[in-house]
Parts: sequence; C-alpha cells; structure tokens
Amino acid sequence: MTQARVPDPDVSQRRFGPTPREKHPEGPTPPVTAHPGRGDPLGIGTYSHAVNVEQVRDAYTSVAGLYIELFGTSQQVHADDLALIERHLSIKPGNVLDLGCGPGHITGYLRSLGVDALGIDMVPEFIAHAKATHPTGDYQLGSLTSLDVENHSIAGILAWYSLIHLPPHDLDEVLAEFRRVLAPAGPLVIGFFDGDEVAAFDHKVATAYRWPADELSARLTRAGFTEVERQHRPSDGTHRPLAAIAAVVAEP
Repeated sequence: MTQARVPDPDVSQRRFGPTPREKHPEGPTPPVTAHPGRGDPLGIGTYSHAVNVEQVRDAYTSVAGLYIELFGTSQQVHADDLALIERHLSIKPGNVLDLGCGPGHITGYLRSLGVDALGIDMVPEFIAHAKATHPTGDYQLGSLTSLDVENHSIAGILAWYSLIHLPPHDLDEVLAEFRRVLAPAGPLVIGFFDGDEVAAFDHKVATAYRWPADELSARLTRAGFTEVERQHRPSDGTHRPLAAIAAVVAEP
C-alpha cells in the first residue's frame, strides 16, 4: 500500500504567516500570576514561563482554521505513527489522555479503537472543532502542565508534538506531572522533532525545540520511566527529522 504524503508538523506551516517573534518584536511581557483552578482554567500560573504558554496559545488560535485543514484528520497522520500509538495506547479499560490534542483527530482515532480517550488542549477553537467533529468524544480545555486528576489514575498518556514548545529546563517538571498521574506500568508516547542537540528553532507557529532522542530518553529515565520503543523518520526534503519514544512507568 502506498503511504500518502503527510504534512510535516512544521514545514506545511510556512503558510501561517508571521511568527510570534515577528509579531511581538518588543519581547516578553511581565509574567502572569494566577492560581490554577481559581480563575485559571489553563493552569498557566503553575508554569514557570507563563508568557510562553499564552503566546503559544494565541499563536495557535490565530492559525486554528488552517491548522485544522492541514492536520485535522487521522488520515493526515503517518501510518507508522498511528501504528506506534495503537501498539502502546490501545488500553482497555482505563482512561487515556491525549494532551495537546489539537483538533482531536488522534483522540478520535483512539476512541474508534474502543479506548476511553480524553482530549485536552488549551486552544478553544481546537476543542470546539473536536467536539463538533467527534460528538461522542470527550474533549476539554486544559493544560498539560497541571493535570486535574488523581495520582496514578490514568492508564496512558499521548503527548504528540505537544511538548515541542516547552523550554528544555521545564521538561522535567512536566514529565514528573505525567509520572504522578499515570498508573503503575502506564505507557507514555511522545512525538517530537529530532536533532543532534537540544536547540530552539523558528517553528512557523511559535518557537520550538529539537531533542536528541537519547537526551529525551535520559530525561524520561530520570523522571521514572523506562523506554520501550523508539521510532525515527529522517528528513526527506518535505519535513524535518521526526522521532517518537514510547515509555512506561518504571517499577519502583
């Protein structure tokens, strides 16, 4: 079977227009202070780079319609990626979180497999689209940095290119939050931009970061996970080098 060409998570976004850096040359504004759960539904107050979260949310809001057009169905996801996600997250029973679910297409795919998947995203336009497109699905506004769930209550987590805008020094905190909510031996699947070193680049929506797979795996180990599978897709001229890691909560 011939694999359809899939839009790259960054290259296709060259049509999105000016980056936040171009739109906000004056630089960052003073930090936001808020208490999660009290007037702060996105949990922004818990994040050490609150302005970054707001800018990322605003950037995706400004291109939500085009993003949905380019990436809004599971048919636009590479078959190898869907297979990896299915191998590790087709869990029954139990709740699976699709964190940074975007238009909700992968959440919908998981639900089509019988998985009790919940999509969470901080962009209202994405959540509205997901609810309209997948009316039997479960989608909520929220933040991957502050999950309003009990300890060890989640069967699995998907973070598919949803950590790419996270400053590297904040990654450990987020992985610790994932570790907190996952059940023993619970799987975590992460999609990311691959690179020889941790480095920022000018993603067409907002500044993003490349990660060497070995470095990301080491961070996962430090957070209490064990890598179980790794996938690479080198650049072919239409997309940047891509990678994914599946890991599970390590035994105590």
